[in-house]
Amino acid sequence: MDKQESGGWYFGWNIVGAATVLTLLTVGLRMGIGPFFLPMADGLGFSRSLLSGIVAIGMLCYGLGMPLAGYLVSTRGTRFVLLAGTAIVVASSIWTVFARGPFEFLLSFGVALSIGLAFTSPVALTPVISRWFTRQRGMALFFLSTGSMAGIALMTPTLTFAISAVGWQETLLGFAALFALLTVPVALFVMRDEAPEHTDLLPHQIIEKSASAKPAAKAPAPGLGDALRTLPFWQVALGLFACGFSMNLLGTHGMPMLMDHGFDATTSSLGIGLIGLVAIFSTLVLGRMSDQVERRNILAAIYLVRGLGFFALVMVGAHWELYAAATIGGIVWAGSIALSSAILADVYGIRLVGVLYGLTYLGHQIGGMISSWLGGWAFETFGTHWVAFGSAGALLLAAALISLRLPPRGVLRAPHAAAAGGR
Repeated sequence: MDKQESGGWYFGWNIVGAATVLTLLTVGLRMGIGPFFLPMADGLGFSRSLLSGIVAIGMLCYGLGMPLAGYLVSTRGTRFVLLAGTAIVVASSIWTVFARGPFEFLLSFGVALSIGLAFTSPVALTPVISRWFTRQRGMALFFLSTGSMAGIALMTPTLTFAISAVGWQETLLGFAALFALLTVPVALFVMRDEAPEHTDLLPHQIIEKSASAKPAAKAPAPGLGDALRTLPFWQVALGLFACGFSMNLLGTHGMPMLMDHGFDATTSSLGIGLIGLVAIFSTLVLGRMSDQVERRNILAAIYLVRGLGFFALVMVGAHWELYAAATIGGIVWAGSIALSSAILADVYGIRLVGVLYGLTYLGHQIGGMISSWLGGWAFETFGTHWVAFGSAGALLLAAALISLRLPPRGVLRAPHAAAAGGR
Protein backbone atom coordinates (compact mmCIF):
# COMPACT_ATOMS: atom_id res chain seq x y z
CA MET A 1 0.00 0.00 0.00
CA ASP A 2 1.08 3.59 -0.53
CA LYS A 3 -0.02 4.70 2.90
CA GLN A 4 0.16 2.44 5.91
CA GLU A 5 -3.03 2.00 7.86
CA SER A 6 -1.12 2.85 11.05
CA GLY A 7 -0.32 6.29 9.74
CA GLY A 8 3.11 5.41 8.32
CA TRP A 9 5.10 7.18 5.65
CA TYR A 10 3.05 8.34 2.68
CA PHE A 11 4.77 7.62 -0.65
CA GLY A 12 3.56 10.93 -2.06
CA TRP A 13 6.23 12.69 0.00
CA ASN A 14 8.90 10.71 -1.88
CA ILE A 15 7.52 12.19 -5.08
CA VAL A 16 7.54 15.66 -3.54
CA GLY A 17 11.15 15.26 -2.38
CA ALA A 18 12.35 14.08 -5.78
CA ALA A 19 10.39 16.81 -7.57
CA THR A 20 11.91 19.43 -5.27
CA VAL A 21 15.45 18.35 -6.17
CA LEU A 22 14.65 18.39 -9.88
CA THR A 23 13.11 21.83 -9.54
CA LEU A 24 16.24 23.04 -7.75
CA LEU A 25 18.35 22.10 -10.77
CA THR A 26 15.91 23.18 -13.48
CA VAL A 27 14.98 26.55 -12.03
CA GLY A 28 18.53 27.01 -10.72
CA LEU A 29 19.87 26.96 -14.26
CA ARG A 30 16.95 28.81 -15.87
CA MET A 31 17.09 31.53 -13.21
CA GLY A 32 20.88 31.31 -12.94
CA ILE A 33 21.70 32.98 -16.23
CA GLY A 34 23.14 35.94 -14.32
CA PRO A 35 26.49 34.25 -13.57
CA PHE A 36 26.74 33.14 -17.20
CA PHE A 37 25.70 36.48 -18.71
CA LEU A 38 28.89 38.55 -18.74
CA PRO A 39 31.29 35.59 -19.30
CA MET A 40 29.18 34.45 -22.26
CA ALA A 41 28.98 37.97 -23.71
CA ASP A 42 32.75 38.45 -23.37
CA GLY A 43 33.67 34.98 -24.61
CA LEU A 44 31.37 35.03 -27.62
CA GLY A 45 31.84 38.70 -28.45
CA PHE A 46 28.12 39.47 -28.04
CA SER A 47 26.78 42.82 -26.88
CA ARG A 48 24.46 42.94 -23.88
CA SER A 49 21.54 43.73 -26.16
CA LEU A 50 22.26 40.78 -28.45
CA LEU A 51 22.68 38.28 -25.62
CA SER A 52 19.64 39.74 -23.83
CA GLY A 53 17.62 39.14 -26.98
CA ILE A 54 18.77 35.53 -27.16
CA VAL A 55 17.94 35.01 -23.49
CA ALA A 56 14.54 36.63 -24.05
CA ILE A 57 13.72 34.24 -26.88
CA GLY A 58 14.86 31.40 -24.64
CA MET A 59 12.45 32.53 -21.93
CA LEU A 60 9.64 32.52 -24.48
CA CYS A 61 10.58 29.02 -25.68
CA TYR A 62 10.68 27.89 -22.05
CA GLY A 63 7.14 29.21 -21.67
CA LEU A 64 5.94 27.72 -24.97
CA GLY A 65 7.25 24.34 -23.85
CA MET A 66 5.12 24.46 -20.70
CA PRO A 67 1.68 23.76 -22.21
CA LEU A 68 3.24 21.04 -24.37
CA ALA A 69 4.81 19.50 -21.29
CA GLY A 70 1.48 19.65 -19.45
CA TYR A 71 -0.30 18.03 -22.40
CA LEU A 72 2.28 15.25 -22.74
CA VAL A 73 2.11 14.55 -19.01
CA SER A 74 -1.65 14.02 -19.34
CA THR A 75 -1.30 11.78 -22.42
CA ARG A 76 2.08 10.04 -22.09
CA GLY A 77 2.80 10.32 -18.38
CA THR A 78 5.31 12.08 -16.13
CA ARG A 79 8.08 9.53 -16.67
CA PHE A 80 8.09 9.96 -20.46
CA VAL A 81 8.22 13.76 -20.25
CA LEU A 82 11.06 13.80 -17.71
CA LEU A 83 13.20 11.36 -19.72
CA ALA A 84 12.58 13.25 -22.96
CA GLY A 85 13.43 16.54 -21.28
CA THR A 86 16.66 15.13 -19.84
CA ALA A 87 17.79 13.92 -23.24
CA ILE A 88 17.13 17.37 -24.73
CA VAL A 89 18.98 19.15 -21.89
CA VAL A 90 22.08 17.00 -22.33
CA ALA A 91 22.12 17.24 -26.14
CA SER A 92 21.48 21.00 -26.19
CA SER A 93 24.16 21.67 -23.54
CA ILE A 94 26.75 19.91 -25.69
CA TRP A 95 25.53 21.80 -28.74
CA THR A 96 25.73 25.13 -26.87
CA VAL A 97 29.37 24.59 -25.94
CA PHE A 98 30.32 24.06 -29.58
CA ALA A 99 27.96 26.69 -31.02
CA ARG A 100 29.55 29.50 -33.02
CA GLY A 101 27.73 32.65 -34.02
CA PRO A 102 24.51 34.23 -32.71
CA PHE A 103 22.06 32.11 -34.72
CA GLU A 104 23.51 28.75 -33.73
CA PHE A 105 23.78 29.91 -30.12
CA LEU A 106 20.15 31.01 -30.26
CA LEU A 107 19.04 27.58 -31.49
CA SER A 108 21.11 25.61 -28.96
CA PHE A 109 21.04 27.72 -25.79
CA GLY A 110 17.95 29.80 -26.45
CA VAL A 111 15.56 27.28 -28.03
CA ALA A 112 16.64 23.67 -27.44
CA LEU A 113 17.90 24.01 -23.86
CA SER A 114 14.80 26.00 -22.89
CA ILE A 115 12.46 23.31 -24.23
CA GLY A 116 14.40 20.61 -22.39
CA LEU A 117 14.17 22.56 -19.13
CA ALA A 118 10.45 23.14 -19.72
CA PHE A 119 9.92 19.37 -19.92
CA THR A 120 11.61 18.93 -16.53
CA SER A 121 10.11 22.03 -14.90
CA PRO A 122 7.47 22.33 -12.15
CA VAL A 123 4.77 22.22 -14.85
CA ALA A 124 5.64 18.57 -15.52
CA LEU A 125 5.65 17.82 -11.79
CA THR A 126 2.62 19.76 -10.53
CA PRO A 127 -0.03 17.34 -11.92
CA VAL A 128 1.42 14.25 -10.25
CA ILE A 129 1.73 16.05 -6.91
CA SER A 130 -1.81 17.42 -7.22
CA ARG A 131 -3.09 13.86 -7.78
CA TRP A 132 -1.31 12.51 -4.72
CA PHE A 133 -2.40 15.26 -2.31
CA THR A 134 -5.77 16.68 -1.29
CA ARG A 135 -5.54 17.61 2.38
CA GLN A 136 -1.98 18.96 2.16
CA ARG A 137 -1.91 20.04 -1.48
CA GLY A 138 -0.81 23.59 -0.67
CA MET A 139 2.10 22.39 1.46
CA ALA A 140 3.16 19.78 -1.11
CA LEU A 141 3.16 22.28 -3.97
CA PHE A 142 5.04 24.79 -1.85
CA PHE A 143 7.92 22.35 -1.65
CA LEU A 144 8.36 22.87 -5.39
CA SER A 145 8.76 26.55 -4.60
CA THR A 146 11.29 25.56 -1.96
CA GLY A 147 13.21 23.77 -4.69
CA SER A 148 13.03 26.86 -6.87
CA MET A 149 14.33 29.06 -4.09
CA ALA A 150 17.05 26.58 -3.21
CA GLY A 151 18.03 26.68 -6.86
CA ILE A 152 18.48 30.46 -6.66
CA ALA A 153 20.23 30.27 -3.28
CA LEU A 154 22.62 27.44 -4.14
CA MET A 155 23.03 27.53 -7.89
CA THR A 156 23.77 31.25 -8.28
CA PRO A 157 26.92 31.30 -6.08
CA THR A 158 27.84 27.75 -7.15
CA LEU A 159 27.66 28.61 -10.84
CA THR A 160 29.56 31.84 -10.21
CA PHE A 161 32.37 29.92 -8.48
CA ALA A 162 32.46 27.18 -11.11
CA ILE A 163 32.55 29.64 -14.00
CA SER A 164 35.40 31.59 -12.42
CA ALA A 165 37.29 28.33 -11.81
CA VAL A 166 36.84 26.39 -15.07
CA GLY A 167 34.83 28.58 -17.48
CA TRP A 168 31.20 28.73 -18.53
CA GLN A 169 31.41 25.91 -21.13
CA GLU A 170 32.76 23.36 -18.66
CA THR A 171 30.26 24.50 -16.03
CA LEU A 172 27.34 23.95 -18.41
CA LEU A 173 28.56 20.47 -19.36
CA GLY A 174 29.03 19.56 -15.69
CA PHE A 175 25.49 20.68 -14.95
CA ALA A 176 24.11 18.54 -17.79
CA ALA A 177 25.92 15.45 -16.49
CA LEU A 178 24.69 15.98 -12.92
CA PHE A 179 21.17 16.67 -14.17
CA ALA A 180 21.03 13.38 -16.09
CA LEU A 181 22.46 11.36 -13.18
CA LEU A 182 19.67 12.61 -10.90
CA THR A 183 16.70 12.88 -13.25
CA VAL A 184 16.84 9.47 -14.92
CA PRO A 185 16.63 7.40 -11.67
CA VAL A 186 13.87 9.70 -10.34
CA ALA A 187 11.82 9.27 -13.51
CA LEU A 188 12.25 5.49 -13.54
CA PHE A 189 11.86 4.62 -9.87
CA VAL A 190 10.04 7.42 -8.02
CA MET A 191 7.43 9.03 -10.25
CA ARG A 192 4.04 7.28 -10.17
CA ASP A 193 1.08 8.89 -11.90
CA GLU A 194 -1.53 6.62 -10.28
CA ALA A 195 -2.34 7.89 -6.78
CA PRO A 196 -4.34 6.10 -4.06
CA GLU A 197 -8.09 6.61 -4.26
CA HIS A 198 -8.32 8.82 -1.19
CA THR A 199 -4.85 10.38 -1.52
CA ASP A 200 -3.62 11.85 1.80
CA LEU A 201 -7.03 12.30 3.41
CA LEU A 202 -7.36 11.23 7.03
CA PRO A 203 -9.86 8.43 7.85
CA HIS A 204 -12.51 10.79 9.20
CA GLN A 205 -12.12 13.03 6.15
CA ILE A 206 -12.68 10.06 3.84
CA ILE A 207 -15.89 9.25 5.69
CA GLU A 208 -17.05 12.86 5.57
CA LYS A 209 -16.24 13.15 1.88
CA SER A 210 -18.11 9.95 1.06
CA ALA A 211 -21.13 11.01 3.08
CA SER A 212 -21.31 14.48 1.56
CA ALA A 213 -20.90 13.13 -1.98
CA LYS A 214 -23.95 10.86 -1.83
CA PRO A 215 -26.85 13.33 -1.58
CA ALA A 216 -25.34 16.14 -3.67
CA ALA A 217 -25.06 16.07 -7.43
CA LYS A 218 -21.50 16.78 -8.54
CA ALA A 219 -21.09 19.97 -10.55
CA PRO A 220 -19.80 19.27 -14.04
CA ALA A 221 -16.10 20.02 -14.45
CA PRO A 222 -15.40 22.57 -17.17
CA GLY A 223 -13.59 21.70 -20.36
CA LEU A 224 -10.44 23.50 -21.42
CA GLY A 225 -12.32 25.95 -23.63
CA ASP A 226 -14.78 26.72 -20.83
CA ALA A 227 -11.94 27.35 -18.38
CA LEU A 228 -10.17 29.71 -20.77
CA ARG A 229 -13.32 31.82 -20.95
CA THR A 230 -13.49 32.37 -17.18
CA LEU A 231 -12.04 35.31 -15.29
CA PRO A 232 -9.98 33.45 -12.63
CA PHE A 233 -7.76 31.86 -15.31
CA TRP A 234 -6.80 35.27 -16.66
CA GLN A 235 -6.36 36.73 -13.18
CA VAL A 236 -3.87 33.98 -12.36
CA ALA A 237 -2.19 34.40 -15.75
CA LEU A 238 -1.77 38.17 -15.30
CA GLY A 239 -0.30 37.66 -11.85
CA LEU A 240 2.17 35.10 -13.19
CA PHE A 241 3.09 37.50 -16.00
CA ALA A 242 4.25 40.00 -13.36
CA CYS A 243 5.94 37.18 -11.45
CA GLY A 244 7.86 36.02 -14.53
CA PHE A 245 8.80 39.58 -15.48
CA SER A 246 10.33 40.19 -12.07
CA MET A 247 11.93 36.80 -11.41
CA ASN A 248 13.62 36.51 -14.80
CA LEU A 249 14.74 40.14 -14.67
CA LEU A 250 16.47 39.46 -11.38
CA GLY A 251 17.89 36.14 -12.58
CA THR A 252 19.31 37.61 -15.79
CA HIS A 253 20.20 41.20 -14.88
CA GLY A 254 20.34 41.17 -11.08
CA MET A 255 24.06 40.44 -10.91
CA PRO A 256 25.01 42.83 -13.75
CA MET A 257 22.86 45.54 -12.12
CA LEU A 258 24.57 45.13 -8.74
CA MET A 259 28.00 45.03 -10.36
CA ASP A 260 27.19 48.23 -12.27
CA HIS A 261 26.37 49.77 -8.88
CA GLY A 262 29.85 48.94 -7.58
CA PHE A 263 29.45 45.52 -5.96
CA ASP A 264 31.93 42.79 -6.90
CA ALA A 265 30.82 39.49 -8.49
CA THR A 266 31.01 37.51 -5.24
CA THR A 267 28.98 40.03 -3.23
CA SER A 268 26.42 40.33 -6.04
CA SER A 269 25.96 36.56 -6.28
CA LEU A 270 25.67 36.24 -2.49
CA GLY A 271 23.06 39.00 -2.44
CA ILE A 272 20.96 37.26 -5.07
CA GLY A 273 21.55 33.90 -3.42
CA LEU A 274 20.43 35.25 -0.05
CA ILE A 275 16.98 35.90 -1.52
CA GLY A 276 16.65 32.21 -2.34
CA LEU A 277 18.17 31.10 0.97
CA VAL A 278 15.66 33.07 3.02
CA ALA A 279 12.85 31.90 0.75
CA ILE A 280 13.66 28.24 1.48
CA PHE A 281 12.55 28.73 5.07
CA SER A 282 9.71 31.14 4.33
CA THR A 283 8.09 28.59 2.00
CA LEU A 284 7.66 26.19 4.91
CA VAL A 285 5.61 28.80 6.77
CA LEU A 286 3.73 30.01 3.70
CA GLY A 287 3.00 26.43 2.65
CA ARG A 288 1.34 25.59 5.94
CA MET A 289 -0.58 28.86 5.88
CA SER A 290 -1.85 28.16 2.34
CA ASP A 291 -3.87 25.17 3.59
CA GLN A 292 -5.38 27.18 6.44
CA VAL A 293 -5.73 30.81 5.22
CA GLU A 294 -7.41 32.10 2.08
CA ARG A 295 -4.87 31.51 -0.69
CA ARG A 296 -5.68 34.68 -2.66
CA ASN A 297 -4.84 36.89 0.34
CA ILE A 298 -1.42 35.28 0.76
CA LEU A 299 -0.78 35.62 -2.97
CA ALA A 300 -1.67 39.33 -2.92
CA ALA A 301 0.63 39.94 0.06
CA ILE A 302 3.49 38.19 -1.71
CA TYR A 303 3.14 40.34 -4.81
CA LEU A 304 2.80 43.54 -2.77
CA VAL A 305 5.93 43.10 -0.65
CA ARG A 306 7.92 41.75 -3.59
CA GLY A 307 7.01 44.81 -5.65
CA LEU A 308 8.22 47.15 -2.93
CA GLY A 309 11.38 45.05 -2.68
CA PHE A 310 12.23 45.66 -6.33
CA PHE A 311 12.18 49.41 -5.77
CA ALA A 312 14.46 48.92 -2.76
CA LEU A 313 16.89 46.59 -4.51
CA VAL A 314 17.71 48.98 -7.32
CA MET A 315 18.51 51.73 -4.76
CA VAL A 316 20.91 49.79 -2.51
CA GLY A 317 24.40 51.22 -2.25
CA ALA A 318 25.96 49.56 0.80
CA HIS A 319 26.50 45.91 1.62
CA TRP A 320 24.12 45.95 4.57
CA GLU A 321 21.41 47.57 2.43
CA LEU A 322 21.81 44.83 -0.17
CA TYR A 323 21.57 42.05 2.40
CA ALA A 324 18.63 43.70 4.18
CA ALA A 325 16.69 44.12 0.91
CA ALA A 326 17.53 40.54 -0.08
CA THR A 327 16.36 39.19 3.28
CA ILE A 328 13.02 41.01 3.18
CA GLY A 329 12.52 40.10 -0.47
CA GLY A 330 13.36 36.47 0.23
CA ILE A 331 10.52 36.17 2.73
CA VAL A 332 8.00 36.68 -0.09
CA TRP A 333 10.07 35.56 -3.07
CA ALA A 334 8.56 32.07 -3.11
CA GLY A 335 5.00 30.95 -3.22
CA SER A 336 3.36 32.79 -6.10
CA ILE A 337 3.72 29.85 -8.48
CA ALA A 338 2.69 27.25 -5.90
CA LEU A 339 -0.32 29.30 -4.81
CA SER A 340 -1.35 29.94 -8.41
CA SER A 341 -1.27 26.22 -9.28
CA ALA A 342 -3.16 25.37 -6.08
CA ILE A 343 -5.81 27.98 -6.89
CA LEU A 344 -6.18 26.56 -10.40
CA ALA A 345 -6.67 23.08 -8.91
CA ASP A 346 -9.20 24.44 -6.40
CA VAL A 347 -11.25 26.25 -9.05
CA TYR A 348 -11.00 23.92 -12.06
CA GLY A 349 -10.15 20.51 -10.61
CA ILE A 350 -7.22 18.13 -11.01
CA ARG A 351 -7.96 17.01 -14.58
CA LEU A 352 -7.10 20.36 -16.17
CA VAL A 353 -4.45 21.61 -13.76
CA GLY A 354 -1.46 20.50 -15.87
CA VAL A 355 -2.61 22.17 -19.09
CA LEU A 356 -3.98 25.28 -17.35
CA TYR A 357 -0.82 25.66 -15.29
CA GLY A 358 1.25 25.31 -18.46
CA LEU A 359 -0.80 27.99 -20.20
CA THR A 360 -0.61 30.43 -17.30
CA TYR A 361 3.11 29.73 -17.01
CA LEU A 362 3.41 30.73 -20.65
CA GLY A 363 2.34 34.18 -19.45
CA HIS A 364 5.04 33.91 -16.79
CA GLN A 365 7.65 33.33 -19.46
CA ILE A 366 6.33 36.01 -21.80
CA GLY A 367 6.91 38.38 -18.89
CA GLY A 368 10.38 36.87 -18.48
CA MET A 369 11.10 37.27 -22.18
CA ILE A 370 10.17 40.96 -22.11
CA SER A 371 12.17 41.73 -18.96
CA SER A 372 15.23 39.76 -20.12
CA TRP A 373 15.35 41.89 -23.26
CA LEU A 374 14.32 45.13 -21.55
CA GLY A 375 17.00 44.85 -18.88
CA GLY A 376 19.81 44.89 -21.44
CA TRP A 377 18.26 47.27 -23.98
CA ALA A 378 17.10 49.86 -21.45
CA PHE A 379 20.49 50.00 -19.72
CA GLU A 380 22.37 50.48 -22.98
CA THR A 381 19.82 53.06 -24.17
CA PHE A 382 19.21 55.09 -21.00
CA GLY A 383 22.21 54.17 -18.84
CA THR A 384 20.03 53.16 -15.89
CA HIS A 385 18.43 50.02 -14.49
CA TRP A 386 15.42 51.96 -13.21
CA VAL A 387 13.40 51.43 -16.39
CA ALA A 388 13.39 47.63 -16.07
CA PHE A 389 13.42 47.24 -12.30
CA GLY A 390 10.89 50.04 -11.75
CA SER A 391 8.56 48.38 -14.27
CA ALA A 392 8.87 45.12 -12.34
CA GLY A 393 7.87 46.83 -9.10
CA ALA A 394 4.85 48.49 -10.70
CA LEU A 395 3.65 45.26 -12.31
CA LEU A 396 3.90 43.39 -9.01
CA LEU A 397 1.81 46.02 -7.23
CA ALA A 398 -0.85 45.65 -9.95
CA ALA A 399 -0.71 41.85 -9.55
CA ALA A 400 -1.41 42.24 -5.84
CA LEU A 401 -4.64 44.11 -6.58
CA ILE A 402 -5.70 41.57 -9.23
CA SER A 403 -5.06 38.64 -6.88
CA LEU A 404 -7.43 40.06 -4.28
CA ARG A 405 -10.23 39.64 -6.84
CA LEU A 406 -9.67 35.89 -7.26
CA PRO A 407 -12.53 33.60 -6.13
CA PRO A 408 -12.39 32.22 -2.60
CA ARG A 409 -11.60 28.59 -1.99
CA GLY A 410 -14.56 26.27 -2.39
CA VAL A 411 -16.10 27.93 -5.46
CA LEU A 412 -17.79 25.37 -7.71
CA ARG A 413 -15.85 24.30 -10.79
CA ALA A 414 -18.67 24.97 -13.20
CA PRO A 415 -17.75 27.73 -15.67
CA HIS A 416 -20.44 30.12 -14.53
CA ALA A 417 -19.42 29.70 -10.89
CA ALA A 418 -15.75 30.28 -11.64
CA ALA A 419 -16.55 33.42 -13.54
CA ALA A 420 -18.81 34.70 -10.80
CA GLY A 421 -16.12 34.13 -8.22
CA GLY A 422 -13.97 36.82 -9.71
CA ARG A 423 -16.64 39.48 -9.48
